[in-house]
Amino acid sequence: MSTAAESVLRVEKGLADPEELAAITAVLLARAAAQPAAVPAHRGRNTAGWRRLERTPGFRAPHSWQG
Repeated sequence: MSTAAESVLRVEKGLADPEELAAITAVLLARAAAQPAAVPAHRGRNTAGWRRLERTPGFRAPHSWQG
């Protein structure tokens, strides 16, 4: 059952005045709306530069290009 007095925030301990709840709501909304810092266009490679030996087959032919 939803009532008009039901709020999004809940005070777990202590007593909060409506002004205090409004202040914390304003801070949280401002943080959520803030734009993140500029992200560099290219962050480098997205795969590891090293090989995981447990994922390679156990045998490679001597003439294999994989060294």
